[in-house]
Amino acid sequence: MPDVTARADPGPHAVPDERSRPKPGPAQGRHAGRTRRRGRGGFGAAGSGELVLRYTLLVLVLLLLVSPFLWQLSTSLKSLHEDIYTETPSFLPQQPTLDNYAQVTETIPVWSYALNSLIVAVIVVLGNTAGATLAGYALARLRFRGAKLLLVGFLSTLVLPGEVTIISQYITVRGLGLADTLLGVALPGAIGMLNVLLMRTAFMAIPQEMDEAAVIDGATPWQRLIRIGLPNVRGMLSVITIFAFIGAWDDFLWPLIVLNDPENFTLTVGLQYLNGTFTNNPRLPAAGTMISFIPIVILFASLQRFFFRGVEEGAIKG
Repeated sequence: MPDVTARADPGPHAVPDERSRPKPGPAQGRHAGRTRRRGRGGFGAAGSGELVLRYTLLVLVLLLLVSPFLWQLSTSLKSLHEDIYTETPSFLPQQPTLDNYAQVTETIPVWSYALNSLIVAVIVVLGNTAGATLAGYALARLRFRGAKLLLVGFLSTLVLPGEVTIISQYITVRGLGLADTLLGVALPGAIGMLNVLLMRTAFMAIPQEMDEAAVIDGATPWQRLIRIGLPNVRGMLSVITIFAFIGAWDDFLWPLIVLNDPENFTLTVGLQYLNGTFTNNPRLPAAGTMISFIPIVILFASLQRFFFRGVEEGAIKG
């Protein structure tokens, strides 16, 4: 009688024998290697061709944005012996000189105009940082009747261009007796609706549990704003500071409408005197533009670390 050996059923939970597993072939090995390489690159990793296209577009946009500034800088350094219009202009000045900058200071009281612009910019920055912070915190963290309706009102003001309300703004400023004053120039821009919405977004990014813990400890809304809110939105405050300063410093139309006395002119309005009635030297406006650009560079260089942090705070997080 043949010897029959009974084998036990391994069952559904038995571990399969390693010898019974099929060995991967060369095609499967290459596929696994590609899968691991894609895993290291991350989701949506760009190939070499796509990276080249991205950097090409970035360089093109950079040239489009920076070229006018570089041309103005080159024009401000060109001497009177270099012809700008009749001959083919050269990008680099053949005889660089700083005489144009000295002539700007002799033609107009540039430092007095710059001081007026600085006063207006400081008022606008203080108004936006204080007003936008309080309004943004109230819309984001406080619960009161009509909050959503008020938010819709803020959003609706962003649809209207500034030229639509400029007549009513002038009538209001003149009615307050602030026409032809620096305060009248700064008042309409003392708080921006966009800045309020940016601060609201920054405050909403703070975890709600922090406020709830502070409420349990007996903290008032002012204490929660100072101790919890402000330390977490310093980056967005830097963004608002830079935007408010640039908007007030570079504004031309509104100061031109409000101001009549040349002593109160801001720098952007005063630069128009560099173009004479019978003479037109484009080197002087270019030099004046470079002088007006210096404070913006200084401010951005001082706050760039907080600026990029604020941009990250306002980004959409997944």
